[in-house]
Amino acid sequence: MKQETALKLLKAGENVFLTGSAGAGKTYTLNQYIQYLKARKVTVAITASTGIAATHMNGMTIHTWAGIGIKDHLSDDDLKRMKERKYLKEHLESAQVLVIDEISMLHAKQLNLVNQVLKYFKETDDAFGGVQVIVAGDFFQLPPVGRNGEKNRDKFCFMSDAWVEAKFRICYLTEQHRQEDAILDQILNAIRAQNLTDQHYQALMSTTKQDIGETFTRLYTHNMDVDSLNTEHLSDLDGKSHEFTATLDGNAKLIETLKSSVRAPEALSLKKHAKVMFVKNNFDMGYINGSLGEVIGFEDDDEFGLLPKVTLTDGTTLIVPPETWSVENDEGKVIASFQQVPLRLAWAITIHKSQGMTLDAAEINLKHTFEKGQGYVALSRLKSLDGLRLLGFNDEALALDTLAIKADRRFQELSQEAESKFEHVDLTVQHKAFIRHCGGTLNEKEIERNQRRLGQGQAQKSYGAATLEETKALFEDGYEIQDIAQERHLTPATIINHLGKLQKEGLDISVAHPGDEVVEQVRKIYKKLQRTKRAENFNDDGSIRLRPIVEATQPRMGYDQVRLALLFIE
Repeated sequence: MKQETALKLLKAGENVFLTGSAGAGKTYTLNQYIQYLKARKVTVAITASTGIAATHMNGMTIHTWAGIGIKDHLSDDDLKRMKERKYLKEHLESAQVLVIDEISMLHAKQLNLVNQVLKYFKETDDAFGGVQVIVAGDFFQLPPVGRNGEKNRDKFCFMSDAWVEAKFRICYLTEQHRQEDAILDQILNAIRAQNLTDQHYQALMSTTKQDIGETFTRLYTHNMDVDSLNTEHLSDLDGKSHEFTATLDGNAKLIETLKSSVRAPEALSLKKHAKVMFVKNNFDMGYINGSLGEVIGFEDDDEFGLLPKVTLTDGTTLIVPPETWSVENDEGKVIASFQQVPLRLAWAITIHKSQGMTLDAAEINLKHTFEKGQGYVALSRLKSLDGLRLLGFNDEALALDTLAIKADRRFQELSQEAESKFEHVDLTVQHKAFIRHCGGTLNEKEIERNQRRLGQGQAQKSYGAATLEETKALFEDGYEIQDIAQERHLTPATIINHLGKLQKEGLDISVAHPGDEVVEQVRKIYKKLQRTKRAENFNDDGSIRLRPIVEATQPRMGYDQVRLALLFIE
């Protein structure tokens, strides 16, 4: 299907599955439709199955947006409690269009939950609460992670009840828009069709000794190979090794669940010049799940002790504090937590963990492939064959899942039928009717104004700005700092920092005042430290460290309490 026909069907308000090979323009088509909706003032939720993909779309994960977290079941009580969360209630009830990118990595159970949540919040039995749903992706990617022994047919979301209910129109994009490397595109399409020729194999094997520069990622099929290589490279580095051990708290069984799902290792050894990958999203700090960097040193922190200092590939330098992964009970209380520096060694990573990434250069070993689709996923991470060094592959490496192949063929057939039916049909009447249904505008002058504004980039906030607005909205709704932190999966310290920035922008944060006695005690200690001017009490930028203030308080205050009090000291 041509992009033009796909856009025509999207604008008509149909539920759509947008698919196609790498370079077919799925993301471009999605962005075109999103801009169309924004110009007409239609509320669109932009989400994805992973943090990396969500950032590419300037959105959030579907798990966060729908409030489902890591659950695979929601009771009536769960839904009632979710509706009590003002922020969740507002954005779920206002959404008219929902976009879910990288749909292949979303488990069938989770798509069913999104359907259940939207029906509940919209108070209708219509599929997904009557919201237009656009799912995009490619089922030749590796299937979602499931439980041991779970078959792919139980994991692929096109096998879910929600998928059947949605009656997705299939838009299988066939035009090729990636101009970087025609040979790589041909190989990827040949894998999809399972008709690789000798020429394709020769082209792949010709990269075995190819020079791909010094900055590249190694992709392996097994964790054992990855861990061995990372350990070897770390031991080759000079300098002292610094150990970072996870802090575990709560229910023992749930902690084991967290250990298996969290990508940060329980014990992490780092040295200066270690190659690392971030394993959690923190848009405020400026990294996402999958960001690569290098440790350039270590700095002492008032609250956490020694922390790694990392330079990202884009040149940004960060001091990286621990993050917390947690499991909550039905009342929203944390019953198990895993706190660790959100890094892992990254001279090598597994193919599973590379999904959603785009790599300029990679050394790939497919000799021990054990799951169909691994070879396709690994090769499709690359922009060009020039960036590939393939160390070899086995018979399974370039095979694909049988169910995915059958589904893909059916998707192509359904897409061709739709193309034949709608390519030359004028759907303008349906387009206008859908905008009216969503409460959008059809005023041409207003649309032109909005298009100009979007074109100037004013409507596309940075995630940093967007995340401040989310904190502001919750704060103004009467949420306390701890509740905002829980709702947004951030630390209270981060929320307090948000409030400090918002205060400078004119937000009245007086309702968060920790009390006159607290503020007055912190003020006296702060002024005294300013007068003494002892070097160990100051950061490099001249600001006073938190630790000496905390240690001087009587009775001892927490770091967050002191952080908050400092916002009320002129």
